[in-house]
Amino acid sequence: MTVDVGGLQAPPAGAVAQAVTAFGLLASRSRLHIMWALSQGESDVTGLAGRVDMALPAVSQHLAKLKLAGLVAARPEGRRQVYYVDDPDIAATIGAMVALLAARAEQRPLQPLPPLEFTLGRPDHKSA
Repeated sequence: MTVDVGGLQAPPAGAVAQAVTAFGLLASRSRLHIMWALSQGESDVTGLAGRVDMALPAVSQHLAKLKLAGLVAARPEGRRQVYYVDDPDIAATIGAMVALLAARAEQRPLQPLPPLEFTLGRPDHKSA
């Protein structure tokens, strides 16, 4: 259920909490790299460690956190577990963001974004 706040639709609190968890996990360079690699194709831990150039135990720990958060899933294949991004929308979002930023980086170095001005409540009230 969305809530109308000042004429704008606010997302449900549960959706915001899920987004905070997901973005918090993806704020790690290692976990984002793992998610990007898995958005390109499924892999077992050994193959994934090679793809992201990380130690096997570190990849396993990151995968455990991502799995607990529901960002990745695994299926057995023989004696190994094959990991994949379970939500195609998450995979597409990560892939698109990384591709966009990579393309921009080739054109020009990324610059810090200017500070945003937010309106709070009334259209004529700006934050300092």
